Amino acid sequence: MPTFFDLQVNGYAGVDFNQDHLTLDQLETACRLLQSHHVQGILATLITEHLDTLCLRLANLVKLRSQSPLAQSLIPGFHIEGPFISPTTGYRGAHPADAIQPATPDAMQKILDAGAGLIKLVTLAPEHDANLATTKLLAKQNITISAGHCDPSLDQLRAALDAGLTLFTHLGNGCPMQLHRHDNIIQRALSLADRLTICFIADGTHIPFTALKNYLQIAGLDRTCIVTDAISPAGLGPGRYTLGRWDLLIEEDMVARSPDKSHFVGSAITMPQTLHNLTHHLHLSPADAHRLLHDNPRRAIHLA
Repeated sequence: MPTFFDLQVNGYAGVDFNQDHLTLDQLETACRLLQSHHVQGILATLITEHLDTLCLRLANLVKLRSQSPLAQSLIPGFHIEGPFISPTTGYRGAHPADAIQPATPDAMQKILDAGAGLIKLVTLAPEHDANLATTKLLAKQNITISAGHCDPSLDQLRAALDAGLTLFTHLGNGCPMQLHRHDNIIQRALSLADRLTICFIADGTHIPFTALKNYLQIAGLDRTCIVTDAISPAGLGPGRYTLGRWDLLIEEDMVARSPDKSHFVGSAITMPQTLHNLTHHLHLSPADAHRLLHDNPRRAIHLA
């Protein structure tokens, strides 16, 4: 079994990284199961929340990581997904609307201070970053900036790339189910694939395999990463779970849905399952799959 590197893990093994009182035992429980699934490294991911709460959660994660050689070996840093995303329904996905805010350098610096130099990746909406000031701040600190949960125009996306944006978070998700058939964020991002590294969720449900095959052909395997977007039930199998503000239903496809099945709330797929999907449904070679699941993600955050 090859090793994996996952840029987007919100939780694992029943452990939610986005909780107020995460313990060392819980963090190491998640790390041990990840390790047993041949995951070499992750970015522990914190999503949109009110700024003070987000910073407290992040500071706690930093403290717990410092106490655990296991966590230090598995978690080289953190991914901050929000709160600087689009507030528009559909684009914000499952992120809480009351905690979303425009990007500002001051707010971003507060998060960076809480992260103690361990923030490796920030997902934001370029169209909600005035004068791209936050993007420029992050680029100066060699932190990878990703567009996600956003709807920038083509000109706004190009300007963000000029300012230091290099990545796109789970393209094909974090957008409404119904889009203009030609002028939409998926088409805009793919048109700039020669300048972007694009991340996808490969569970077959967030993006059907037929569409994912097309996207990979356009983006190219050298500029593609596969993430799980795993939440706390990942690794535990189907069932009903509670996650923060959400009651979740996990079915056999390992996709987290709201109980009324109206929208996705992340995934519970594992990296070995993702590898199976890439090699059996998309017919990638093991070597090509390893590029998407290990090499490219590390390179995207300057670890390779």
